[in-house]
Amino acid sequence: MKKHYKRALTIAGSDPSGGAGIQADLKTFSACGCFGTSAIVAVVDENTVGVTGVHPVPVEFVVGQIRSVLDDIGADAIKIGMLHSSELIRAVRRTLNEYGVRNVVFDPVMVATSGDPLLQREAIETLRDELVPHVRVITPNIPEAEILLGRPIADQRELPDAARALSRDRRVSVLLKAGHLHDAELVDVFYNAETDEVLPLRSERLATRNTHGTGCTLSSAVAAFLAHGLPLNEAVVRAKEYIAAAIAAGAEYEIGHGHGPVHHFFRFWE
Repeated sequence: MKKHYKRALTIAGSDPSGGAGIQADLKTFSACGCFGTSAIVAVVDENTVGVTGVHPVPVEFVVGQIRSVLDDIGADAIKIGMLHSSELIRAVRRTLNEYGVRNVVFDPVMVATSGDPLLQREAIETLRDELVPHVRVITPNIPEAEILLGRPIADQRELPDAARALSRDRRVSVLLKAGHLHDAELVDVFYNAETDEVLPLRSERLATRNTHGTGCTLSSAVAAFLAHGLPLNEAVVRAKEYIAAAIAAGAEYEIGHGHGPVHHFFRFWE
């Protein structure tokens, strides 16, 4: 009998500096025991300091990449990252609906760690109303959640209610990341829409500039553990443990002149 890999597909933009986007996703899949595949939606000119430009891949070519992977290799889980336009969002949604992959994790990337915008403003409504209800998990940070909700989130106590509101009537589970708040303890909140429960995810808040690609990495880790067949809560807890350890290990390094990456392979080399 032949062995079979656990397969995870990322649909996202590239990052030539290697800390975020497709590159971070593939590193995370590998570190978490999955065979990673990719469909590149845009070539992004960026580094640890900022984003210089975004060159979109034609929508029909993105769809072709997705079909090529799913028709041949398949996927046990899919992570979706930066989708910069309404046309692309709708095309990705239609294509994935044809294949019926349940484990779809969407990181609604709108702004880079550097503060540079990555999403056309007119696409926000399309993303919120036409894609979010069709995935299993979304992983917004505070600024992204505020955009999707249309209101500010002032402190940690608001996160459970905000996560429920983002769930769109229990149609999607929400991992709401608290990194942009300033509480002494970092407590992300996971709302499991399938069981109607809220799970606090605590970790140490580290003073480090090396946070480039943390959102990409966390969402990819959730997808990877879902690809392994873990229950939803366990997959999210394992992903949180992975990103916390990767941030801690990466804090010891200096690379680039801005926000450096996390250490995706801390389990394998120093």
